[in-house]
Amino acid sequence: MMMRRARFGGLLGILVSLAGCVTVPGDGMAAPSRPVGDTCRAEPGQAFIGRQADAATGAELLRVTNSREIRWVAPGMAVTADYKYGRLTVGYDEAMIIRSVACT
Repeated sequence: MMMRRARFGGLLGILVSLAGCVTVPGDGMAAPSRPVGDTCRAEPGQAFIGRQADAATGAELLRVTNSREIRWVAPGMAVTADYKYGRLTVGYDEAMIIRSVACT
């Protein structure tokens, strides 16, 4: 009897924890295109594509995109796919020329 209760309790715990993974239909409202609280704006940074990747350009990118930090991505460099509010990711090529600017 005691073993049966232990199994039931364990099963109940698993079911309760899985309940948090259930997707609930939305109320028809569209999600915001950018999370609330995100300060990064990639659009102004697009003007920097083709420019030299250096500290001065990075400082200017931070200012015009309203970003809190910059992540420089070298050719072939592995980066995490996590999204971080306020982070600007700038990719550059072998010649240190900026090729991409994105809020990630």
